[in-house]
Amino acid sequence: MNEAPPKPLKAPDIDRVIRYHIQTKHHFNRYARSLGYLDWSSQPDPFRRFEGAPLIALPLLAPDESPRSPVYDALFRYGSVDSQPVSIRSLSRFLELSLALSAWKKSGASEWALRSNPSSGNLHPTEGYLVIPQSEGLDLQSGLYHYAPKEHGLEWRAAFPDEELARLMSPFPSGAFLFGLSSIHWREAWKYGERAFRYCNHDVGHALGAARVAAATLGWKMALLEGMEQRTVARLLGVDRSSDFVSAEQEHPDCLAVIWPCDASHDAGADVIPQEIPLLLDTSIVDALAAMTWQGKANRLSSEHGVHWQAIDEVATASWKKQADKRILSLTVLFDRDAATGDRYAPSSSALSAAQIIRQRRSAVSFDGQTSVAAATFFRMLRRTVPGVEYKQAARPVPWDVWPYDPALHLMIFVHRVEGLVPGLYLLVRDPAKLPFIQASLSQELIWKRPLICPEDLLFYQLWEGDVRYVAAQLSCRQSIAADSAFSLGMLAEFDSRLQAEGAWFYPRLFWEAGLLGQILYLEAEAAGVRGTGIGCFFDDAVHALVGIEGITFQSLYHFTIGGAVEDRRLLTLPAYFHLNRQ
Repeated sequence: MNEAPPKPLKAPDIDRVIRYHIQTKHHFNRYARSLGYLDWSSQPDPFRRFEGAPLIALPLLAPDESPRSPVYDALFRYGSVDSQPVSIRSLSRFLELSLALSAWKKSGASEWALRSNPSSGNLHPTEGYLVIPQSEGLDLQSGLYHYAPKEHGLEWRAAFPDEELARLMSPFPSGAFLFGLSSIHWREAWKYGERAFRYCNHDVGHALGAARVAAATLGWKMALLEGMEQRTVARLLGVDRSSDFVSAEQEHPDCLAVIWPCDASHDAGADVIPQEIPLLLDTSIVDALAAMTWQGKANRLSSEHGVHWQAIDEVATASWKKQADKRILSLTVLFDRDAATGDRYAPSSSALSAAQIIRQRRSAVSFDGQTSVAAATFFRMLRRTVPGVEYKQAARPVPWDVWPYDPALHLMIFVHRVEGLVPGLYLLVRDPAKLPFIQASLSQELIWKRPLICPEDLLFYQLWEGDVRYVAAQLSCRQSIAADSAFSLGMLAEFDSRLQAEGAWFYPRLFWEAGLLGQILYLEAEAAGVRGTGIGCFFDDAVHALVGIEGITFQSLYHFTIGGAVEDRRLLTLPAYFHLNRQ
């Protein structure tokens, strides 16, 4: 008898990543390991500061001050937003709309801040950095700056020599600067235990999406520097400097992006000249910069930590990107104006500015169970989640022009109240090339029926018909927000095949893509006059069983829900920077 050939062994790091993912699943009869209660005595400080680093206050700009925000829909039409020069005011606006405080909430004696970038549990593990070269009109010294959102200021962590930093930035367009993100895993682990690594990477994706949209309001472009290894990110951001984190919680380096203004030759109506943007940095220059003088020591966020979640350290090590990716070394910036102004970018009914939508974005905590969404609104939201893989990366819509990978996530949608659609379970395939693979991987009993009102350019299918409110709530850790909304969804990721093709380092990026999806859904909900919220708690394998997923071919990474929000009027809302007595 012929024996089946042995299956190829997984690389050790991929095996560790998969083991972590399976270990941190929620089940009906047990949840992933966590403390099980909130130890308020060790609640982390939500604001990282570097004591001893000079703080440069950024101007607090009124909404109608220059640079003013375009209307929301303009962000998705190439050439419709005038590019602003990089100045202290435009940097202030960029940070305000990406990582800053958006409001304070008050209940009795308790106050807590909300931010432009959403976060699991409002715990905000993500820290932001800027690497700024000296340039005309920007009154800042060359160097690395940490963004302090409570003060809306920049902490000057390191002074980089002008000549060396100019050499580092020379391959990029004029006026370019670097934007970096890191994560403090403890902030999420304090509440969520071992599953926190997932949530930290959701938040990285949300922050990337928030930054890309904020940059678009200023007419700026942005590219994720995914061609290099993770060590370079750590070196440039200074998070590998153990002497600066002696008693403080360490930061995990996540990513770097380059942001640049468009020059006059890129205005609408002018010829667009292709431009090659490298997606990596010269490591020898980074090492030289890292050897310069640094300022400031990280503050300790918790007086004690209690349980240390070793699983998070292990998956962070296993998913560390050890080598440069030779397949993603550069990006050709070239836009197809016809594609960028076609029907797929149908406008919303909102006349609000992009900045207003960003400032008013909130995570709903309850839905009314009555509000419905028009079909046109629903399908416009779905269009915003589809990168358009038929276009080159740089010709994709915001925020997907920042993402250098083909889509790995597809949306399983629980439709409750969408006008013109029968309630039931649906699926949006975000990459047409994956349709046969997805159909073969799911239950053969699904009906795969295209609704008559579905736009031709969306691969949107009904899987089965019926009231799915109870199922949606049960799968999302029995949370009614998944049933009382107009619709909710689960993000199914191509899992095993993508890890095998890319490596263990791609595991966090699956969650980054989920966060990017969540961020655009948040904004689309606000533009439509409804509200959204992310759901990190769900029963993983029960979600998979619903559509017949076996093994780890696909895995659900993030849930989301959109509907008519019920406001808690017991809470008082205060302005974002009422505590600062400056303009």
